[in-house]
Amino acid sequence: MELFGSLDTNTFTNALIVLEVVALVTLSAICSGLNIAVMSLDVGDLRRKAKLGNKQAKRVLPLRERTHLTLASILLTNVAAVSATSLVLTQVVNGWVAGVIATLLIVIFGEILPQALFARNTLRYASRFAPVLKTMIAVTYILSRPLESLLNRLFPSIKKELQSRSELGLVISEHLGDDSSELDESEIGIMKGALELSEKRARDIMTDIKHTYYLRLDTELDGPKIDEIKERGFSRVPILNSELTACDGVLLMKDLVDVDFDDNHYKVSDMPLHRTPIVGSMTALDTLLRKFLSSGSHLIPIERDESIVGIATIEDLIEEIFGQEIEDETDRIRRPISLSFPKASPAYQNGHKPKS
Repeated sequence: MELFGSLDTNTFTNALIVLEVVALVTLSAICSGLNIAVMSLDVGDLRRKAKLGNKQAKRVLPLRERTHLTLASILLTNVAAVSATSLVLTQVVNGWVAGVIATLLIVIFGEILPQALFARNTLRYASRFAPVLKTMIAVTYILSRPLESLLNRLFPSIKKELQSRSELGLVISEHLGDDSSELDESEIGIMKGALELSEKRARDIMTDIKHTYYLRLDTELDGPKIDEIKERGFSRVPILNSELTACDGVLLMKDLVDVDFDDNHYKVSDMPLHRTPIVGSMTALDTLLRKFLSSGSHLIPIERDESIVGIATIEDLIEEIFGQEIEDETDRIRRPISLSFPKASPAYQNGHKPKS
């Protein structure tokens, strides 16, 4: 009976030691995995996700913001678990054997495997084990808090670095062909086009002045001239001087709807003209966009060396952002339809010219 009692005691003791070793190695594994998971998370990214309502990010963010306190707590707990593992094993094997076994257990099951696992989805595992981490901080606070203060002085927080335009472009490109992305190809193209605006110049999208239809102030507007403009399908026409050094404004076709050009003869200078700014050919497209918005004009002349060399429209700019041409009615219809203007208003019939 004494023999069986002794065997039962030894079995219970050995089983208890095994359980203790398993618990300590597991604790070490959690510490090692959390060290990888929490420290690899970007604070700025966590804040953005938290603002968007991500519950996991909200749970982890306070722990990640106090980096040094979290780090000190994890490492203190991990070192304690590793040391305790060796001490427990010395109860059944001698010292150097216990050290070898403890080292192998910790390296394989307490370091390599958990780090490989936690690195696969850092935010999910950091969130799942956040309560455990808070417990570690509470238990080790008497030591980890002074360490946090010391580390904060030795290693103050570094200034946040924003991604460059090229890096943002690469990040956006990664969404192409990825089924998990919420962005479609059109959205990706628009964002990439918008990012490239400051790198492209007005000369890249302008229509050369040789291929631009324009009028002068002294150009006579009669029936044939109006038919010519309509056949070309233009809704607005720039008014330039003979030397191509100045723009006197833009003539809108909608302003001519009520004018009777059959019985009356007018010059361009008699028509209402809309002012538009002139920009240099090296103007960045994002600056050009602001010019369009501030001036309210849809057409801007482009100059180089004090001479107008082309015309850019807001449609050209939008096409550059979208990365494809925008077709309107005149683009789709090869043969323009000639439309008759409505009958002139009484003001024109009485011989009054329109105000410019």
